Amino acid sequence: MMMPTAVILALLAQSPSPLVQVEFVYERAPFPEAHASTIVETPDGLVAAWFGGTAEGRPDVGIWVSRRGSSGWSEPVDVARGVGRNGHPVPAWNPVLFQPGRGPLLLFYKVGPSPDAWWALARTSSDHGRSWSDAVPLPNGILGPIRAKPVELPDGTLLAGSSTEDGGWVAHMERYDGRGLASTAAWQRSGPLNDPKVFEAIQPTILVHSATRLQVLCRSRQHVITEAWSNDAGRSWTPMTATRLANPSAGIDAVRLADGRFLLAYNPTSRGRNTLEVAISIDGRAWRRAVTLEDSPGEYSYPAMIQSSDGLVHVTYTWNRRRIRHVVIDPSRIP
Repeated sequence: MMMPTAVILALLAQSPSPLVQVEFVYERAPFPEAHASTIVETPDGLVAAWFGGTAEGRPDVGIWVSRRGSSGWSEPVDVARGVGRNGHPVPAWNPVLFQPGRGPLLLFYKVGPSPDAWWALARTSSDHGRSWSDAVPLPNGILGPIRAKPVELPDGTLLAGSSTEDGGWVAHMERYDGRGLASTAAWQRSGPLNDPKVFEAIQPTILVHSATRLQVLCRSRQHVITEAWSNDAGRSWTPMTATRLANPSAGIDAVRLADGRFLLAYNPTSRGRNTLEVAISIDGRAWRRAVTLEDSPGEYSYPAMIQSSDGLVHVTYTWNRRRIRHVVIDPSRIP
């Protein structure tokens, strides 16, 4: 016997909320603005990073890091600054944290006067984000993961979604085999994933469907999230196409859950960043709204998302450009 829709809706309304925790990474900081957070799980707990300073693009903007222990988040620590070719300060941008299966914690970030003229650096931490190595410049032409986290393939290769903005918005992929961050031989860069005359797309986030089948979702200027698919572990890609998901030209992030479902954090509108949601899918094609993170006047944007070893999902995002919010979701509570 089929249960009536009204009964199903009533039962869902009584079920526990998927949101199990909402907090700020910090309450006070020595900078007025923050943006573009990233989050990772290490053997010693969560680590978050973001760029902070007077305002995006100002020379005093640096990369800040906080660690979460049993007593909460640590005070933000300034771990990276940008220095231009002339020795003068330049802003830092878009940190990306990643913990490989073997080796130290990685922090990728960009420095430069603007996204169409920045270059990439990386630092490593052998103590779960407490201290960091000196900056290592990535090879010429390599930008590393541009905003969303990379994925680690079965052979240990890191596959990163990257993009450029100096000749139109163009997405591409980069592969790193672990032989040294500064080694040209350790990196491979793909060709463009999109024609900017059709879709202006950047900041790919990667969904792993199998060892060989991958999907990327991208931010675009065409008011939609775009996608491309690979059947050879990211070495070649289908032409980029539009999804049915709206995008106000704002950052997105996605993750495959341990149970095989997919989550996507995004602004579900064609304009504005005042609504931030998490959608769910079983195939990466049909998405259903699942959790509302924000829906009020302001800017809530640039989500970063991971699933930790305990099965919970952690999302960090920009909260009105003033702070970084951390939300914990129990995906088992999402029907």
